[in-house]
Amino acid sequence: MLNFFRKPPIAVTFRVKDTQAEDRDMFIVGNHDKLGSWNPAKVPMDYMGDGIWEKTLVFPQGARLEYKFTRGAWESEAALQSGRSHPNFHLRVLEPEIRSATISYWKDMPAGKKVKDRPEHRITGTVRFHKHLSREGLENRDVIVWLPPGYQQARQKRYPVLYLHDGQNVFDPYTAYTGVEWAADETVTHLLGRDLMEEIIMVGIYNSPDRLEEYSISAKGTLYRRFIVEELKPLIDLNYRTLTDPLNTATIGSSLGGLVSFLLAWEYPAVFGKAACLSPSFIYNKNQAIRMLRQSPAPEAPLQIYMDCGNFGGERLLLKGCRRVMRLLKRKGFVGGVNLMFYHDVHGHHSEVDWAERLWRPLIFLFGRENARQAVLKDRTVVNPTKTRLQKS
Repeated sequence: MLNFFRKPPIAVTFRVKDTQAEDRDMFIVGNHDKLGSWNPAKVPMDYMGDGIWEKTLVFPQGARLEYKFTRGAWESEAALQSGRSHPNFHLRVLEPEIRSATISYWKDMPAGKKVKDRPEHRITGTVRFHKHLSREGLENRDVIVWLPPGYQQARQKRYPVLYLHDGQNVFDPYTAYTGVEWAADETVTHLLGRDLMEEIIMVGIYNSPDRLEEYSISAKGTLYRRFIVEELKPLIDLNYRTLTDPLNTATIGSSLGGLVSFLLAWEYPAVFGKAACLSPSFIYNKNQAIRMLRQSPAPEAPLQIYMDCGNFGGERLLLKGCRRVMRLLKRKGFVGGVNLMFYHDVHGHHSEVDWAERLWRPLIFLFGRENARQAVLKDRTVVNPTKTRLQKS
């Protein structure tokens, strides 16, 4: 029987003016299947000339949309002049219309700078590189290893290890997508200077063009995690003075890097005993990780898990996923304030700027002195290294 009362779909044209117009791809991404379900490279726009891109899509009447613009990855999404992610655009579909926007900044091209206008290499401390590491089925990647002060002098000492995903973003502004890095080297140096944490080795694992697959639940994701466990960690343990047990082996990442950090610890608790997940994308691919977690028993080996999330733009969606995961973990026996912590950054956005500002919290959760760790677990501010840390020179 025909439904004469069904409301007809409505066409909406999205038009964006790119003030840094160049010959490159443009994508629209959002919370609807027609917008790619937050896949930043699924829905290309059409170039109309003169720096203008358009895309016409059809939605059910009454649909509530949130959307953004990217150049194919979250690392190159539209941004504010400060370098933070541009807030989501909102639309309730009630009638045909043209929605126009002007984008002046991108996360990898902040403040009107071109990608080629990178800052100089600046790293605090001693680093070593392992170039073009490979595994069958994965793209080659570089790894950067940061050594703590005194590593060369304390020849008998062994150190915990922290593995960081998106490793090109954590130490050096030159290699960071936006020219803004996490400043993990300065933050750890500052915390060590105040005796708030143990000395650690940090291993930054560069991502690849297959980041979306490698950092999620997929065939390449399985290969990536096996690469870390079966090849990279043995390489690090062989070449550096490491403490190899899970209590002294942690992993950290943001966004999908936060998701893969969780997956590594959940799947390999006998290797990684700690994970820190900043703005983790648990909702990626229609809540795939949440569905997995719901059906999966808790690992028998003890785990410590840190999570945090911001409050603006796409962070609001990620926040819902974090809260669902927190509830599931507590049902599986995790105890808040003991082996589980969540921090809600009410001013936070989805950017390297924000992750750098709160990096000290997971560092102290993972490897802090006991008094500092207890203070962080109770959500007390111990130190804000972004205001007092050593500056790059």
